[in-house]
Amino acid sequence: MKRILVPVDFSIQAEYAAKVAASIAKRTNAKIYLLHMLELPSGVIDPTSFGTSNNTPTALLFLKRAHERFEEFKELPFFEGLEMEETVHFHKAYDGIISESTKHKVDLIVMGSRGASGLEEILVGSNTEKVVRNSEIPVLVIKEDVDDFKIENIVFASNFKLENRKAFQNILNFTAKFGAKLHLLKINTIHNFETTKDSSDAIRSFINEFDLGDFTLNIYNDISVEAGVLNFSKLIEADIIVLNTHGRRGLAHLFNGSIGEDLANHAKLPVVTFKL
Repeated sequence: MKRILVPVDFSIQAEYAAKVAASIAKRTNAKIYLLHMLELPSGVIDPTSFGTSNNTPTALLFLKRAHERFEEFKELPFFEGLEMEETVHFHKAYDGIISESTKHKVDLIVMGSRGASGLEEILVGSNTEKVVRNSEIPVLVIKEDVDDFKIENIVFASNFKLENRKAFQNILNFTAKFGAKLHLLKINTIHNFETTKDSSDAIRSFINEFDLGDFTLNIYNDISVEAGVLNFSKLIEADIIVLNTHGRRGLAHLFNGSIGEDLANHAKLPVVTFKL
């Protein structure tokens, strides 16, 4: 893990994410890329004609102020000793994050999130949710301040269908970087029930031929998959939840939902998603 991207809107949640990213960077000797997107009204700046617009002085003022705020942001004590690079772009946040992550070939995106609920979550969503849904790069979502960020116990929740194995080695690589214990978790609900033996057999078939290191195999019953993941994670005092996301879009996303996005919105624990 050599490159970590941290989108920054100068909110307290962005500071929480940056603090976690700094902790990971110190352990992995990674460089941090700080990114701020200036989403200005179209009447203020047209990104396609920057430098020719009559409103360029106004845009430059916003740009100057963003860099000034970055200078203050980079003085946060947890950044000490780290290699960093800051970027400010006139772009929509989601598009800019995906573009920059590809440009710099980053290994991990660390984002802060306030979460969302109700119609806001269903109809609008957050930039974090959009990135989680579409990023080809793992996304770590941070909700709260973590004083001593560590990864010792990882919960990997899955349906353990064989077609979902293609991202599993990446998850194992992530686990190995922190020397963590991996807790494999299958949630059974009343609407999607299977016997313990069937669940256990599915998990063992899924992990066959992989070198997992230190791990446990767990089958947990709850009223919903989301509730089960959260309750089990709390029970074992997990440090982080790891999930796959399918990147559903449009009506399929609206009606079927995505456990990865829901947990990224609702879990207080850090959640990292890997795209299938």
